Amino acid sequence: MYRNLLALFIPFFVISCSSQSSTNMHKHTNDLIHESSPYLLQHAHNPVNWHAWNPKTLALAKKEKKLIIVSIGYSACHWCHVMEHESFEDTTVAAVMNKHYINIKVDREERPDVDQVYMDAVQLMTGRGGWPLNVVTLPDGRPVWGGTYFRKNQWINSLENIAETYKNTPQKLNDYAQKLSEGLHATSIIEKNFDAKEFTVSSIKNAVLNWTKRMDFELGGPDRAPKFPLPNNYQFLLRYGMQAADTQIKEQVQTTLTKMALGGIFDQVGGGFARYSTDKKWHIPHFEKMLYDNGQLVSLYSDAYLATKNELYKETVYQTLAFIERELHTKEGAFYAALDADSKNQQGHLEEGAFYVWKKPELQALIKNDFSLFEKYYNINSYGAWENGTYNLIRTQTDSAFAKTENIDLNTLKNKVNNWRATLLKERNKRERPRLDDKALTAWNAMMLKGYIDAYRVFNDTHFLEIALANAHFINTKLSHDDGSLYHTYKNGKATINGYLEDYATVIDAYIALYEATLDEQWLLKAKQLTQYVFTNFHDAKSKFFFFTSRKDDALITRKIDTDDNVIPSSNSIMARNLFKLSHYFSNHHYLETAEQMLHTIKPKINLYPSGYSNWLQLEADLAGTFYEIAVSGKIASEKIKEINQHYIPNKLIAGSTGISEIPLLEGRIGGAETLIYICVDGACQLPQKSTTLALKQIQTNF
Repeated sequence: MYRNLLALFIPFFVISCSSQSSTNMHKHTNDLIHESSPYLLQHAHNPVNWHAWNPKTLALAKKEKKLIIVSIGYSACHWCHVMEHESFEDTTVAAVMNKHYINIKVDREERPDVDQVYMDAVQLMTGRGGWPLNVVTLPDGRPVWGGTYFRKNQWINSLENIAETYKNTPQKLNDYAQKLSEGLHATSIIEKNFDAKEFTVSSIKNAVLNWTKRMDFELGGPDRAPKFPLPNNYQFLLRYGMQAADTQIKEQVQTTLTKMALGGIFDQVGGGFARYSTDKKWHIPHFEKMLYDNGQLVSLYSDAYLATKNELYKETVYQTLAFIERELHTKEGAFYAALDADSKNQQGHLEEGAFYVWKKPELQALIKNDFSLFEKYYNINSYGAWENGTYNLIRTQTDSAFAKTENIDLNTLKNKVNNWRATLLKERNKRERPRLDDKALTAWNAMMLKGYIDAYRVFNDTHFLEIALANAHFINTKLSHDDGSLYHTYKNGKATINGYLEDYATVIDAYIALYEATLDEQWLLKAKQLTQYVFTNFHDAKSKFFFFTSRKDDALITRKIDTDDNVIPSSNSIMARNLFKLSHYFSNHHYLETAEQMLHTIKPKINLYPSGYSNWLQLEADLAGTFYEIAVSGKIASEKIKEINQHYIPNKLIAGSTGISEIPLLEGRIGGAETLIYICVDGACQLPQKSTTLALKQIQTNF
């Protein structure tokens, strides 16, 4: 995305590095002490005079004509903690920052809009990005320099050089800021697609063929390290493999999901996934656990189980949700945001992974007579070794394969494994726990809500539905304004920050899924209401896309339209898929036309970098193949839908009612005493069926 513009931005001075010096700390309190964000509060006692991002702070910079440092991170970020310890806790560093700069700390999870703008700037300047993200701007917020993690002396030298340049030749910085701002605006332009509008299976197949060049067929995932789970990639590839009957893709998806579930990226003791693996074999993560990863992965593994009936995938879903309820679920029905990568070791120092890794002697003492089997199962050997004599548990075989190798009864093995996990979990809970980010983010809650709904749909476990409904009511009451619009974050009983497009897109998606699971029409009607709000407050008439921020929000240096699917799908791709589904439910041609136009505009990018547009590919698959509307009406509609949900059918939506419905898709389809199943395409239905088996014969899942 940035490659063509990158050459325009050459740093105007050379950063020099020198040896590290000692850290001096003293008691101090800055303005962040008044914030609620756990990440900002972590920095409230730094000697740096930190401020929060708000109009007052930005006005102060303009009034004093001082440069601004915008330092962005999040509470679970390991390298954010490293830079804090090395630089922001150091009085020498603080003296430089306080003398020359207005210093602003930003929680990227609270202010993804600010993060997006300055991430784009750093990627333009350096060709890469990440967190911590550190940017120097002019008093008006226009960036002039930035990067990610800096060593202490590198940071000091850079800040002194920039301050000197600003003092002696400020026009040099102004000229650079102007050029960079123009580049940022250029990245936000949505280019028109002048080709004929066409969505075809062959186009999808070409994109996947291009994608295979960058796949790791042995260990799963992309052929590189680090490896991120990227759930939306594998949701699409799972669907494509099944619909295109592509054996190679089906095997790659199953290899990926199996290796992740067996790997160290998955907490083999307590369940749940870390954010990413630093190596190619999914072994060593940075240990932070994020709600958004786990919500999306629950959906993915649920669907993968439905498609393959692989018991490992079911176990992974149940263990992940057990972790969520044990460590991230609140009495109000909300979900907390994250667990830190770092926790205190036995010496009382913060250390990455200290809570999760083990030394062989303590494992021997805990497992006792079973240790010889345990060490084979969890690779307490060179394959599972990490650093400083520690092991992060990793498996190389499924339970059935391991039982066969070791000539042990499968049920006996499973009982042993359950006992081992219980023993280790009990012992681990005696350790200092990772720090908790206890804010609830609307978009992330919606992704976890969707995870619970998908788990309920696949496994028909009413406990999952109970958790889902509690969370949906939390979002609908505590995270909603009186007019039905959304807040972005909630903590200590208070909702704050106006909602972003990602909040609306993910909540609409979750509400549609909740309607399909419960047939409670209030959720579908709320989804439509939120969609209308999005058109009013986020839509860009020129590009036909949606801005990330509402027109009610304070303006930043550029207004971002996000289209790239990353660890989380882009807000616009989620919104386009929502519009496609809602167009069917409500016979709304405008919704369909908007979704098609958005996809058509994005299409030229898809084949160049398909893994960055996998959620868009889902929409193209809906449009290129046959998409079914399954309408069920009658007294036992819910039971019939549960039967239908035991089949992997990615190209469908479900509508249902036990009586008269307000939903146009169900108009005139009243089963009465008998429950009837209608299989429809674009509103044209085949003969209704009483039998689920006969109805399913009317559906073609392959392309």
